[in-house]
Amino acid sequence: MAIDFSMKKNSNMVTFGLGMTDPKGIFGSTLGLEKKYGKDRVFDVPASENALTGIGIGLSLSNHPSLLNHQRADFSFLSFDQIINSASKWHYMFDGASNIPFTIRMIIGKGWGQGPTHSQNLHSVFSHFPGLKVVVPSVPEDAGNLLISSIFDPNPVIFLEHRWLHNLKTNSNIKFKIDKIKKYSHLIKGTDITVVSISYMTIEAIQASKILKDEKISIDLISLNLLNPMDYSPILKSLKKTKRLLVLETDFEQCSIGSQIISHIAQKINFSLKAKPRIIASDNLPEPTSFGLTKFYYKNYVDIIKTILQMLNVKKKIYIPKRKSPHDIPDKFFQGPF
Repeated sequence: MAIDFSMKKNSNMVTFGLGMTDPKGIFGSTLGLEKKYGKDRVFDVPASENALTGIGIGLSLSNHPSLLNHQRADFSFLSFDQIINSASKWHYMFDGASNIPFTIRMIIGKGWGQGPTHSQNLHSVFSHFPGLKVVVPSVPEDAGNLLISSIFDPNPVIFLEHRWLHNLKTNSNIKFKIDKIKKYSHLIKGTDITVVSISYMTIEAIQASKILKDEKISIDLISLNLLNPMDYSPILKSLKKTKRLLVLETDFEQCSIGSQIISHIAQKINFSLKAKPRIIASDNLPEPTSFGLTKFYYKNYVDIIKTILQMLNVKKKIYIPKRKSPHDIPDKFFQGPF
């Protein structure tokens, strides 16, 4: 719907990538677009990522804002020269006289045994480079407008969608609009601990909050949408109230956005904390493939609850219900390609 909205608003816009016209249409997100807008504006492509990215940059420079779609973020490694050395630096090198309105959608994260070369998150990598905006949706209420805002941003945006977010639903009446990228969402207001989440870990945090609420523990949940450039002000404001900080990260802990947040906060705060800041992230190991191993690898709401109890110095054991659905299959509807 967001892509359809954007293509209606700008008749020069094109969108392309691997799997655009597959039967499942990249988790259903591109179904019907080729029929509606034609093969000149919506099309599948050969597997040549570096060339595709260069074409997208060229189109965007030629008044054809482009949306490139990757079924897996890992494929983007083949186009780093175009992304890092061309797209991200263009606005700066030409002193703002020329822009590249180019958005790259990438699917990230676990699911169906994707394994070490098809499940990487990469938001920490892209956030390292000035000139690239990095957007990570977490709830359906925000996802559509975040994509629209990215498409209409005058400069390149990396838009990272976790596989497990595609099966989420909402009853909210969402109105699409063209606006600046929404930097964060303050999803839950609480007083005991500040929880800063990224991407899918927001969903795990929401589940944890419901269980903790029964124990009279309230979390202040801030879900980050824009990782580069980062807005730390809502985190600092929340932390003045709670004096405790837990960051939830889907990427590896080393050199992660989560680690960057804790580092920045430690340098900026001028008040004492009640507990040391903590981070829950993926272990610094490649993600396994087998169903038997992945169940020990992913962090979830159980890890969040246990960590928060430790940070609050709660000794009492509480009942934590187990999840009924398989840990590696978010939705039986999606059987491939993915």
